[in-house]
Amino acid sequence: QVQLVESGGGVVQAGGSLRLSCVLSGRTSGGYDMGWFRQAPGKEREFVAGISWSGGSTWYSDSVTGRFTISRDNAKNSVYLQMNSLNPEDTAFYYCAAALYGTYGRSSDDYKYWGPGTQVTVSS
Repeated sequence: QVQLVESGGGVVQAGGSLRLSCVLSGRTSGGYDMGWFRQAPGKEREFVAGISWSGGSTWYSDSVTGRFTISRDNAKNSVYLQMNSLNPEDTAFYYCAAALYGTYGRSSDDYKYWGPGTQVTVSS
């Protein structure tokens, strides 16, 4: 089993930045691709960004490309999401998720483990 815990959410004004963190614990030796998803009230959960186990590959949704950056530090069992130029449409609950190595997933179904999430609110 793998446990994930997110942190770094909060309230920020439009145009501002936030950095989310996700720490993995448990059986992390197998190697996992990691992803960030978000869910706004009344909407389905959507993919935001993904990163391969090595960190050598990253992929993003069109809505955040150029504004968000995903990264990881395997020595710290951590994954990060740097969010810049935030706008009110980015307001959502953000989730960290882990997928088996080599998945390169964009769907929720691709990810096996999930954190409880952290709220991000962008005020206009």
